[in-house]
Amino acid sequence: MKQQLGKFRTVAALAVAWGLLAGGTAAGATRASADGGVIRTAPTRLARGVTYTEFRMRLPRGIVHGHLLTVDLSDPAVSVDLLHPAAVAARAPVSELADDRDAVGAVNGDFFDISEAQHPQAKVTGSSVGPAVESGRELKAAVPDGQRFGPTLPPGATTEDVLTIGYDHRARLDRLALRGTVRSHEGSWPLRGLNQYALPQGGIGAYTPLWGAVSRERAVCGTDTDRGAGCDTDTAEVTIRHGRVVQTTARPGAGVIQRGSVVLVGREQGARRLRTLHRGERVHIGHRLVGHLPGRLRCAVGGFPVLRHGRPARGLDTAAVTMRTSVGIADRGRTLFLMALDGEKGKHQTGLTVRELAKLMTLLGARDAMDLDGGGSSTFVTQDPYGEAEVRNHPTDGRERPVANAVGVFSGVGGLGGFS
Repeated sequence: MKQQLGKFRTVAALAVAWGLLAGGTAAGATRASADGGVIRTAPTRLARGVTYTEFRMRLPRGIVHGHLLTVDLSDPAVSVDLLHPAAVAARAPVSELADDRDAVGAVNGDFFDISEAQHPQAKVTGSSVGPAVESGRELKAAVPDGQRFGPTLPPGATTEDVLTIGYDHRARLDRLALRGTVRSHEGSWPLRGLNQYALPQGGIGAYTPLWGAVSRERAVCGTDTDRGAGCDTDTAEVTIRHGRVVQTTARPGAGVIQRGSVVLVGREQGARRLRTLHRGERVHIGHRLVGHLPGRLRCAVGGFPVLRHGRPARGLDTAAVTMRTSVGIADRGRTLFLMALDGEKGKHQTGLTVRELAKLMTLLGARDAMDLDGGGSSTFVTQDPYGEAEVRNHPTDGRERPVANAVGVFSGVGGLGGFS
């Protein structure tokens, strides 16, 4: 009953705010503000350093309605981290991910492998496209550009593009590339993948217990330029346990990877190299994600930049209109914006093109911004008065879509809330 009453009060408060947006007044209410064509409700403080507002922007084709979290990263009580399911190759609703970590608010994250119609023999992995770092732990690296699931990248963007939050409490746009090696008595070879649903042609990829139980078959399907190309047959898989080879097979397998083990998958030249390894042979695997900017990373999530230094990125799409999720940066990385549009139908609402998204994020105050997964994935969650995650927007599917990861905001003593 208390939970229902709390949600009723939330709805009532929003009704008053939107009455103001329509030109009405209400006793004790704060008038909504207008910023360059964007009309916002008065900010609501969710927690120390975290505020929530709704906004509307009118376009010739309809109304854009969205939700915004403004996060003060300079506050030592505030922190941001990547939210993800128990495995890299898995999906879960944003509200579930937020509840599991007691996040104050969250939005969905990176694009992910959601369909494999071209490869019926390869199971859909649900794994994200770009690099992922959670609580300082490197979860995965980026798939090749041509293997990306989602809209076409604008000129100059790559699957290695990320939003990062450092341990210095600063948000930045960066790129994270995998640097790694596989060394044995047979030689030293570059490692080209880490827990990825697709490997570069000729490459070797490492799969750790973080990957999960999903088949690794998808890793050898497609090419660097054609996601829909067939699955390679020149493959090999080698299981390393406590630094020694314990199993070799011709095809990528499935099932849980044991603790203390790493599975190497190779295709073409990478497969031929792995076939030189023998049972009992000692193998050393090393890897790290390397960025262009200094500082240790607390978290990273993939997407593609739409705004840099206050200017829209080149070649942004101006045709496809859909619901959008975005992250923005202001105040030299000290302020972070998390934004998602509302997908409710029948109210003359509309989505945005990517170019329009860049303009919106500018109007909301961002100097840099990144497009995250949109459409049916767009989800905006905040904690209700009883500490439970509540979906604020209306996902276009009519319900939350399970996603690969999310960006979560925490507020607690020393900014450690929600961190494992």
